[in-house]
Amino acid sequence: MPPRMTALHIRSLKGRERIPVVTCYDYCMARLAEAAGIPLLLVGDSLGNVILGYETTVRVRMREMIHHANAVMRARPRALVVVDMPFLSFQVSPGRAVHAAGSIVQETGADAVKLEGAGRNLEAVRRMVEAGIPVMGHLGLTPQSVLQLGGFPVQGRGAAGEALLQDARALQEAGCFSLVLEKIPAPLGQRVTSALEIPTIGIGAGSGCDGQVLVLNDLLGLDPDFNPRFVKRYAELGSTVVEALERYSREVRSGTFPASEHEFPDAAPDSAGGGNS
Repeated sequence: MPPRMTALHIRSLKGRERIPVVTCYDYCMARLAEAAGIPLLLVGDSLGNVILGYETTVRVRMREMIHHANAVMRARPRALVVVDMPFLSFQVSPGRAVHAAGSIVQETGADAVKLEGAGRNLEAVRRMVEAGIPVMGHLGLTPQSVLQLGGFPVQGRGAAGEALLQDARALQEAGCFSLVLEKIPAPLGQRVTSALEIPTIGIGAGSGCDGQVLVLNDLLGLDPDFNPRFVKRYAELGSTVVEALERYSREVRSGTFPASEHEFPDAAPDSAGGGNS
């Protein structure tokens, strides 16, 4: 990985190497992703579901995106950091979109923003790129449209696939440096990927995409109740955490923690420091 990833570098990986992407929301996880050499981190508005417990991403506000993006940036990752633009931060007008994207970049130091959909948002993309803000697009299932879609169905089937392809080309022409494809048929993911000069990042879009993205909490198995078909769990840390907490609880109740090796002698200097609480 170069000293600091850029949008141009990510774009240059098209056709040369596959791009692993993870979605994370905090300092600790960003440090771990950095240690693993992940080249692109997405601070997704999915933090509304994963971290804040909202039912949809529609409730996520700009202040929450900036708060979590700042936490990720404090890890000083060499990875490119892309921040989701939340609901209504870009749909109202191109001018408002540029201002919102500029606020994200200025207040967090992140490298790029991501927005959902095409159509009337194309002018906003053009204006942001003209202002010097790298933009990642997002087509297929767009979670901010959940109220209109009535859920999270597969997108791009039948004739809708042609429209999605045209939207992908339009986003590329507007200046997007990459494009997320979510929950579309694998053949369509391959078709869009082949038609574009910018890399595609798939999530439930098949193996034909240029890269893949998963939420870090999902691939680590932190939520035993969330296991959609497109997620591969590379660990089962949820059960490990529960077991550790149960053991801790038992030891506190029984008096076996803290043991003598965890205690400071009466004469211990204060310079030993305190724990987190």
